[in-house]
Amino acid sequence: MKIANALVGQSGGPTSVINASLSGVIDGCLKAEKKIGKVFGMRYGIEGVLNNWLIDLGAESKEVREGLRHTPSSALGSSRLKLKEEHFPPILERLKKLNIRYYFMIGGNDTMDTIHRVVAYANANGWEMTGVGVPKTVDNDLFGTDHTPGYPSAARYVALSVQQAGLLARDMQRVDQFVVFQTVGRSAGWLPAAASLARSRKGDAPHIILMPERAFDREKFLARVEEVQKQFGFVSIVCGEGIRNADGSPVSASQTRDKFNNVEFGAMGGASVGMVLHRIVADAFGWRGEFQVTESLPMCASDRTTRLDVAEAYGCGRQAVKLATKGEGGVMVTMVRQKGSDYAIDYGTIPLSEVANHERPMPDEYIDESGMDITKAFLKYAQPLVGPLPEFVSLKGVKAKA
Repeated sequence: MKIANALVGQSGGPTSVINASLSGVIDGCLKAEKKIGKVFGMRYGIEGVLNNWLIDLGAESKEVREGLRHTPSSALGSSRLKLKEEHFPPILERLKKLNIRYYFMIGGNDTMDTIHRVVAYANANGWEMTGVGVPKTVDNDLFGTDHTPGYPSAARYVALSVQQAGLLARDMQRVDQFVVFQTVGRSAGWLPAAASLARSRKGDAPHIILMPERAFDREKFLARVEEVQKQFGFVSIVCGEGIRNADGSPVSASQTRDKFNNVEFGAMGGASVGMVLHRIVADAFGWRGEFQVTESLPMCASDRTTRLDVAEAYGCGRQAVKLATKGEGGVMVTMVRQKGSDYAIDYGTIPLSEVANHERPMPDEYIDESGMDITKAFLKYAQPLVGPLPEFVSLKGVKAKA
């Protein structure tokens, strides 16, 4: 293939390191000057192609390209447009006009489906193009990879938040007997599970972790709440936004869905699951309590980004370009954890079609028998990604003599 141009976009929700992946793609394209001419960025995902909202990323300075590695949110903007058949002809027309032969998207399941469909349509209509996906999601639910860029930093955000809010709850227990912390996570419990890393001593928060992989049992939940409160004087509860009842209905009571048929928890007047759990506990015991809903904050907190996450996100972007220029398209970059005592990863691939059609819930071996906590196996998996947390002191509490 002669020298041609590349196109890159971001889609779905951001992460604190999604721009590091973008930086990796840009740098990779600029270094592949014998195969890639210009590298264009599409504003607002695939809508940038449809509306000709494209920018020349090669014109950005070295300082900007390097600065992207530590800049939160999505620099190119995002989109949740669901592609329809009528979109494909104008997309292909634009790709031909710009001589786009290399196509990169940074995103999750729906994004991988978009790459797969666009490239398949182009190739079926005589336009040879190579598409490679770069993984991204704080939910960590992408199939075929050890973890996704964005998860380590979001997991650290959750662990730090629950650790510090747990100290507050412990010391305010004469006022508030419980606290509920809600994380994002539609169908996988990787983020709420990360709160377990906050614990270093017996009684530390969190005491109860509710994950979408296990049905919510109101009676067992309340029994555990009462048990913990009697033992420690307060209760720290962490829940994923997507937890469901035994009949499959969301605990949040929301039935609103987005264009990809995903439930929008707490939308259109529906209470968030954190609010629902708060109400359940308060009604059952008559206690005061707090609920904390961070929503998208773990997706864009650059101050809690891990060095590992930045490096791996950038590396995934560079690897995507290497694959594309070798003609290895139709895949998403994956990370494969090496066996051994020290943490290290290798890069691999998985077909885009497999990523688009599968989700990756937490495996049973990571979830405690109670369904309301995690196992040591999860800690072994997550600790290298999140890194050490700060250590705080507690008063010795020697009783004063009169």
